[in-house]
Amino acid sequence: MADDRQQIEGPVPDGAGGGTGGASMSMDGMRNGIFRVLRRGDLALAIGISATLVILILPLPAWLLDIALALSLTFAVLVLMTVIFIQKAMELNSFPVILLIATLFRLALNLASTRLILSEGHNGPDAAGAVIQAFGGFIMGDNFVIGVIVFGILIIVNFMVITKGSGRIAEVTARFTLDAMPGKQMAIDADLSAGVINEQEAVQRRSDLQKESDFFGSMDGASKFVRGDAVAGLLITGINIIGGMIIGMAQNGLSFSEAADVYTRLTVGDGLISQIPALIISIGAAMMVTKAGLSESADVALGQQFSRYPKALGMSSAVAGLLAITPGTPMLPFLLLAAMTGGAAFWLDRDQTAKAAQKALHDDRMDSGDQTAPVPEEPIATALKIDLVRLEMGYGLLSMISNTGSHRLTDQIKALRRALATEMGFIMPSVRIQDNMQLPANTYAIFIKEVEAGRGDLRPNQLLVMDPRGEDITLAGEKTREPTFGLPALWVDVSNREEALFRGYTVVDPPTVITTHLTEVVRENMSELLSHAETQKLLDELDKDHQRLVSDLVPGQITIGGIQRVLQNLLNERVSIRDLPSILEGVSEAAGMTRNVMLITEHVRSRLARQMSDNNSDEEGVIPLVTLSPEWEHAFAESLVGQGDEKQLAMPPSKLHEFITQVRQSFERFAMSGDTPVLLTSPGVRPYVRSIIERFRPMTVVMSQNEIHPKARIKTLGQI
Repeated sequence: MADDRQQIEGPVPDGAGGGTGGASMSMDGMRNGIFRVLRRGDLALAIGISATLVILILPLPAWLLDIALALSLTFAVLVLMTVIFIQKAMELNSFPVILLIATLFRLALNLASTRLILSEGHNGPDAAGAVIQAFGGFIMGDNFVIGVIVFGILIIVNFMVITKGSGRIAEVTARFTLDAMPGKQMAIDADLSAGVINEQEAVQRRSDLQKESDFFGSMDGASKFVRGDAVAGLLITGINIIGGMIIGMAQNGLSFSEAADVYTRLTVGDGLISQIPALIISIGAAMMVTKAGLSESADVALGQQFSRYPKALGMSSAVAGLLAITPGTPMLPFLLLAAMTGGAAFWLDRDQTAKAAQKALHDDRMDSGDQTAPVPEEPIATALKIDLVRLEMGYGLLSMISNTGSHRLTDQIKALRRALATEMGFIMPSVRIQDNMQLPANTYAIFIKEVEAGRGDLRPNQLLVMDPRGEDITLAGEKTREPTFGLPALWVDVSNREEALFRGYTVVDPPTVITTHLTEVVRENMSELLSHAETQKLLDELDKDHQRLVSDLVPGQITIGGIQRVLQNLLNERVSIRDLPSILEGVSEAAGMTRNVMLITEHVRSRLARQMSDNNSDEEGVIPLVTLSPEWEHAFAESLVGQGDEKQLAMPPSKLHEFITQVRQSFERFAMSGDTPVLLTSPGVRPYVRSIIERFRPMTVVMSQNEIHPKARIKTLGQI
């Protein structure tokens, strides 16, 4: 016997048919599988929803129904507590999904309990599980009429008060949130244009605004789940009582009183264990939609706001005290409440009085100059700061900022900044947009460094029509001048767009008019807007391969200010500085021979010959040229005084007037024939010729022979 026992209790060798070892391995594998599923939230949710759907189809044993009902009640309490402690409604933006899942789970449990009540109810009060039996016995006692009344009151409270009120609040909040979206989006765009926030913060704010709108819209629909759940609970209760009594008396031989007692007790117990979680979830939903205007948790908000007025607590204490001494009313509860509210009022009043006295003492010290730490004043630098580019608009044009269509002004300004960066290599400063009540309603003004650089009048709900042929416009509308170039134009109604396009007119909407005007103003002032800091930023953002060139160039050969002046000279003649490495190479070559910024710029222009030749070619790839005659070349060369880098132009005024007249007449003649030629000069006199022409024809391009690329095709139209 001992030997047999020792053999049985000994270890089972590997590979032996040990049943215990196999069961242990199976349990470990099952446990690991369950943990893996729980760690995968998507799988756990899918399995939970699938299990809920299975409950709707297959019968559920009483012990498993007890677990599910306890889970439903616990989950409802968890949702309510979470709603109480969150600070903002958006912290639980999955609440509509939670409502749907909880409602579906409770309805599935209602169906499972109904199946048990109708099929097993004749066996006694515990036929549908211990949880239903406990709730039925606890509430009803020995009288099922009490249970029916209590259950009915819960239904009325949930259906008529909580769900109806929360549904109305959700509906109104959703509508107001949607109505307020354009204004909030306009505020975000205005902050972005003013530079208060960056692009990333603007994207985050727009995302939060969209989530808020979607959330309250979903809550409006989800509140219907709660209302429908209450109605379904009432109908299921009636079906269980009537159907149970019919089955009990007709099929199981119970008397009317026995059937009424058993099935009513089971049905009311089932209704209570279903409606109590539903009531808790309804309260949570109501608190969720009423937290829309709070920025902190419910306990903090209530505590701060009720404690703000001690007089209210004092009056409440007085009323409770009067009720306590009124004959016929119980003294103890009212006296206790009077003492509590009176004590709270006294304590809060004393605390507020102490804080007020402390603040008054601090103010007296500040007035008498005894303060140890002076109040920090706003730095004077904030008053000196200027806006590089500002767009001021009359109140009648503000709708163009909030417009959600494809022609929103702020979107066009963003596209303008990107286009200038791509075309000219110039990073346009942020445009600050603000309203100006002193401007006429439909007027806008563009400021460059606080100085007005352009102004125009618009009709926000109309279109600007221009004839590219210069002829009269034969449409009905208001005659005007296009604000950018001063061309004749006409404001017409939007309905005339198709007819204007059919007649070959140019049709422009008001935001595009502002953007076009802003584009020309910025192009004319690019050289002024390119600051020392922007120049340094351009150099810092060069590729690593070109940083060695920058370090060799600055400050040994030229300063950052010198590079800034070279770039400004190029931008002043609308030469793109996007090819910054080639520009720096040209600066490096010229800086070894001269320190004159004008001569360095001329050498850089010759390095950009390919780019400049391409930019000034027409549709056929040919550069139209007007050359400067040898007589004028000699006149300009003879008028240069000074030596080396100190040369200046000293041409007599009569000679200058003659030159200006000839240039104006020649270029106007070419313009009549549709040509926009380039004035070609020798390298030595080009900057001086340009300095004169830019005063009366700033758009005229002046190039030297060194700036014409050898492979460029040219066509000479005439001579000055």
